[in-house]
Amino acid sequence: MESKASAEGDGSVCLNIAEFQRLSETCSAGTTMFEPRTSSISIEKGDSSNANTASAHPTVRAPEKKLTLFALRLAVLEKAATGLGTLGFIWATVVLLGGFAITLDKTDFWFITIILLIEGTRIFSRSRELEWQHQATWSITDAGINSVRALRSSSNFLIGSIKSIFKPILEVGKRSQHTREIEAGIDAGTAANWDRQRKPTRRWTSSEVPLLPYAKWFFISKNISRLLYWLQILSATACVVLSSMRLIKHNYGDVEKGDTDKRNRQSALNIFYALALAEALLFLTEKAYWEWKVSYCKLLDEVNKECELGPSGLVSIRRFFYDAYSRCVNGSIFDGLKMDMVAFSMELLASNSPDEQLIAARILRQFTVNERYSDDTLQKIGTTFPVIERLVEMLNWTDPQEEEIRRSAAEILSKLAGKKQNSLRVAGIPGAMESISSLLQTNRGSVGAADEISEKKIILFDHANYGSWTFNHLGLLILKKLAKDHDNCGKIGNTRGLLPKIIDFTHAGEGLLRDENVTASQILTVKRSLQLVKMLASTTGTTGKLLRREISELVFTISNIRDILRHGEKQPILQKLGIEILTSLALEEDATERIGGTGGVLKELFNIFFNQGLPENHNQVRIAAGGALAMLALESKNNCHRILKLDILERLIGALEVPLLRVNAARILRNLCTYSGGDRFNQLKGVTVAAPTVLKAIMTEENKLQEVMVGLAAHVFKFMSPQESSIMFERAGITEAELANALVQILKKFKHPPIKVPRIRRFAIELATWMMRGKESNIRIFNELSMEKELEGVLESTADLESFNMFSGTVGMSRHSTTIHSLVETALELLVEG
Repeated sequence: MESKASAEGDGSVCLNIAEFQRLSETCSAGTTMFEPRTSSISIEKGDSSNANTASAHPTVRAPEKKLTLFALRLAVLEKAATGLGTLGFIWATVVLLGGFAITLDKTDFWFITIILLIEGTRIFSRSRELEWQHQATWSITDAGINSVRALRSSSNFLIGSIKSIFKPILEVGKRSQHTREIEAGIDAGTAANWDRQRKPTRRWTSSEVPLLPYAKWFFISKNISRLLYWLQILSATACVVLSSMRLIKHNYGDVEKGDTDKRNRQSALNIFYALALAEALLFLTEKAYWEWKVSYCKLLDEVNKECELGPSGLVSIRRFFYDAYSRCVNGSIFDGLKMDMVAFSMELLASNSPDEQLIAARILRQFTVNERYSDDTLQKIGTTFPVIERLVEMLNWTDPQEEEIRRSAAEILSKLAGKKQNSLRVAGIPGAMESISSLLQTNRGSVGAADEISEKKIILFDHANYGSWTFNHLGLLILKKLAKDHDNCGKIGNTRGLLPKIIDFTHAGEGLLRDENVTASQILTVKRSLQLVKMLASTTGTTGKLLRREISELVFTISNIRDILRHGEKQPILQKLGIEILTSLALEEDATERIGGTGGVLKELFNIFFNQGLPENHNQVRIAAGGALAMLALESKNNCHRILKLDILERLIGALEVPLLRVNAARILRNLCTYSGGDRFNQLKGVTVAAPTVLKAIMTEENKLQEVMVGLAAHVFKFMSPQESSIMFERAGITEAELANALVQILKKFKHPPIKVPRIRRFAIELATWMMRGKESNIRIFNELSMEKELEGVLESTADLESFNMFSGTVGMSRHSTTIHSLVETALELLVEG
């Protein structure tokens, strides 16, 4: 036996009955490996529906545009104030102090000097404050001056800030120096926060650096940032007061007549005080605008809400805003407009700072799972190869501190792999499969079988298990999406140790399968692993042949599926997946023998096939079981003998009258009659009682059911004598002439090999040949019906399609031992002899 066919093409597999019924409706109930298929149905419809739903959402304006526009407006005010300040400083130093220093009134001299000192202090603190603000955002553990709420210019805040500065060093040291808050979603749409004790690192945290050896609690960078902020406010306010006082009083000293050194002093002083006042007012306007948008309008909170980044997202939004503002201030005011959250996150992802990596991972994860932003985000990530490499690299990180980063990288890759072009890029990275394999670490050996784990023990982010269940799910999901591509299936199979890990997750004991309160995560693990194994086993070509051999050679594969068949009556989805895996594995002769030789597999398949007590939503499982049995009996003498030992022949004959079962029952019976061998003649003779049912179906049914019944009839009548066959025709109420006419009509109807019933012409010719052997009356009937003309038409239209028992996609598998040309020639010879 060369190989048998591929069992591709079922739809989504979900955890509830409603989804299972939808799956049954999505998949064509009549589509099996016994007919060729031009395309396969995605197995991943349920998990990758974002591609369809996302297109239904209109394009959403990027929320971060509000921040970049805000940063631009602030930069305009900042640069205008800086320009006026520079002009005022030049005017004072060159014109006033340089030209009138001696002739200036003492009051104006000191006012100018104080204003210049104040402005110099403010300009210095402004440039440094921006630096400290930006620096403080590098730490996700501390908000410092960067916290939006920490910038509220209120007396309560000022008092609180002063108090916080003068706290004892021990109290400050106990604060969040070694902690950080990690917010992670355990499941889609569910979020949980927890505090994790952070181990001391080899590097300083920028916001906690003590700049001087003494009074460390005061000279911490976050406190310096606060000091610089308030120093600017006070400096600008003082400048406004001093400039206004001099402009209002307008008393610059007397100018003596003819004194040329003092005649322009008044105008020069007016210009200077006006410049100083304008600069300070512009700066205070900038701060007021800042406070209005940030504290009152809550712009950052609004953007964070639109981005759906959660409570911890404020840190990310704040960092993005300061980066955009810095670019606008330090370069062109339009530089910040070129920034967006995705590009910003991809830059941070390459950083060596864990905090920056965490910020990037959180943003990219949220944007990839959000239907409104997913397509654009995945497109940008997919076209940036270094980012994909970085994400794959992160899958290998096992430090518990980096758990959320690793999990976010896995979720991003699971979305990225959903698009074929991106999946090829992911799989094309050297070591990518090994990195994904690292997600499949399991503690099964240390805690016992999955069915022995209670619901309370399944804690996805338990410190002891390091979130293994969540990583297992994501690893299987990534592999399942990658396996949609034929080449990726080969890479999965060639990755050392990966297949045994996948098979290990298909284990489900009796306790797990029969527990009504089983957790969704446990079933999800088994389901995804079965889906993945099914996709690998149904791969076509040489790659599929090698994968099926490797999968079947793993000693736990078939036994794990047997347990699911035996105890999984409450999990029909898992049973159907397990059955389809067996069907695909049966494409290989060695695997067919292993399946049949594994105790109880054939028996459990028949138990499912014949179980009339199953609810209606289990119908697809029963149909799949019948298809698997037909495959296992095909060209396998040993399996046919094993089936006959189960003493189910009568039940199979009875199933021919059950609409749900009769197609596969006919296939099983035909294979038993064909491949059991002559030594089982007496056991199979009982199949003759099915003749009336078979004859009636041939006369009344169409398409697939008619095809399998014609194929079965040609073998059923071989167990009868001419007298016995005449009796069966009488019981059916059908004459041989009517049957002959039906066969000719089949040949007329199907002028060319049909895809849906590729063997119907072959079976019709086989049955006609049996009818003409030793019966001249039947030969005359066929001659009168122009059978010869129809047979010649078959010779002219025959195709390779009719030469195979089954198909793997459009590839024929298990070629018939007798060609259709030989069958036609034999029938023509009988017609001529008659």
